[in-house]
Amino acid sequence: MPTDPSLLSAPLKVNEIFFSVQGESSHAGRPCLFVRLTGCPLRCVWCDTEYAFYEGEDTTVGTVLERLRRWPCRLVEVTGGEPLAQKGVVPLMRALVDEGYEVMLETSGALPLDEVPPEVIKIVDVKCPGSGEAHRNRPEMFDRLSPLDEVKFVILDEADYRWAAEFCRERRVPERWTTLFSPVHGKLAPEVLAGWILRDGLPVRLQIQLHKYLWGAETRGV
Repeated sequence: MPTDPSLLSAPLKVNEIFFSVQGESSHAGRPCLFVRLTGCPLRCVWCDTEYAFYEGEDTTVGTVLERLRRWPCRLVEVTGGEPLAQKGVVPLMRALVDEGYEVMLETSGALPLDEVPPEVIKIVDVKCPGSGEAHRNRPEMFDRLSPLDEVKFVILDEADYRWAAEFCRERRVPERWTTLFSPVHGKLAPEVLAGWILRDGLPVRLQIQLHKYLWGAETRGV
């Protein structure tokens, strides 16, 4: 489907665009283009992208598409910050879908999902208490998820793990979507989280942030 020209002029503030290996979700390991948008209304205590709160370049959807076409890849993740905090993200996702990209959206789920194009794979990060932002979760977000979407929990400690496990049981999350349990890098050892999952027989996927093991936790643009 040709891209609607009206989408191309939509404004965006972009923190960075880069080509790397997908480090998270069930798509980990795949070559992927990343569009990181500026801004986030949340302040998770373990946030690893604080530089995206304010830093960024004012641009347009059309310019972003031009940059993405330089790389030999058809998988794109739109991330942040919180990408849904910008109105221009909807025209961006629509344009990417129209251009034939496979599109993923990494979102906190704290903002409405109503306008996300149905073709976009949503990775929704449910906030555990250890993040300091659990009160921002929107229960109605589950009404907007398709079987292709994924639900993620970032786990700080055993209290977070128990909270997430109960959340999953009450809402039958693993029965409906791929469910990811990810340890906070440098705070909870992956093998400890793996042990809890195995002990309790939870039908979830252990996720580590692959890019941090490949290039280091502080390296940007990977």
